[in-house]
Amino acid sequence: MTPADLSRTVLHAVRRAVDENALRAPVPARVRVERTRPGGSGDYACAVALQLAGPAALPALEVARILRERVVAEPGVGRVEITGPGFLSFTLDAPAESDRAVLAAVREQGLAYGHGDALRDEIHQFHHAREVRAAVTAQAVRRLLVAQGARVRTTCEQAPDPDWVRLGVTVDAYGTPPTPLTEIRPVPAGATAGELLERLGPDAARWGLLRAAGHDRAVLGPELLVQGEANPLFRVRYAHARARALTRGAAALGFTAEAAAYGESPTEPAAHGESPAAHGESPTEPTATTADDAAARPLLDLIADHPGVLLAGARHRAPDRVARQLEAVAHAFFDFHDSCPPLPAGDEKPSAAHRARLAIAEAAGTVLAGGLSLLGIRAPEHL
Repeated sequence: MTPADLSRTVLHAVRRAVDENALRAPVPARVRVERTRPGGSGDYACAVALQLAGPAALPALEVARILRERVVAEPGVGRVEITGPGFLSFTLDAPAESDRAVLAAVREQGLAYGHGDALRDEIHQFHHAREVRAAVTAQAVRRLLVAQGARVRTTCEQAPDPDWVRLGVTVDAYGTPPTPLTEIRPVPAGATAGELLERLGPDAARWGLLRAAGHDRAVLGPELLVQGEANPLFRVRYAHARARALTRGAAALGFTAEAAAYGESPTEPAAHGESPAAHGESPTEPTATTADDAAARPLLDLIADHPGVLLAGARHRAPDRVARQLEAVAHAFFDFHDSCPPLPAGDEKPSAAHRARLAIAEAAGTVLAGGLSLLGIRAPEHL
């Protein structure tokens, strides 16, 4: 069960409780679940009971109890606890199954992984100054909102700078709007689009304009062009390129990724009932090991959290959240890659463990490419 699946499960429980007259409250458009914070209980937590307590005229603990009864038996949910004033804490059943579901979702949805329709009923109009950082930020916010199903229109105070086109910026209209609109006004960049394009090029310029929160000054120096690990943009793009190189290397060795191999016991068949010998493996070759799981856990958690980060970035009009998520994914990818190489070395034969590791690495690459795309930044396959 993915976080998005869990959110839908809880929302369905709310609807059932209302339909059964156990709760008399409006059904929310969405239910937010998030990773349990350090010291908390379970894998995920949800505050929907506190949200519904007032409208339902019931104590939050009673609302939580009503919802718990309807969620606890759902497939994929191992345990549901009520903590604090009425939080629901969820422990998912069979973590390996959940991880495989996430990897399968990434493979199926590709660059659209994390897109959805949570904001399909929303219409936004944004207005910004004739300033490059405001224009690029508005465009990135627009992309994030549209990816969640919203409809968005942007306007500018004056005629757009012609150089904005090279930064991927389009404006629906310009001039003084007839009614007050939501304004996008980050700290100005202190340079024009033409100057930034000449010094940095479009990708580094966009990253520099979007990486900092809107209330912070953007970092737009030559460090954005450094081809080394000190440059976060380089690390993100290099992690993506490395993930794609692993896929090419595996193809040259005659094997492909297999998400279903993740979490299997060493004695189980490789995947879908196939024998290990079908892939040139001995029956005793290991699949993903406990060491693999420990190394993969931070990366798998970040991949699973990606849809929530995209939705939060859209809701809060904060593309910087997406940039920081991509940095975290790249960091976790390299840690995992170095601890558990996805490709065999020397005389080692490809095993189910390699196929499982490759599936995780490919999913990370897809998340990185998809996130960069939403920021309007290219993800080269070769660096």
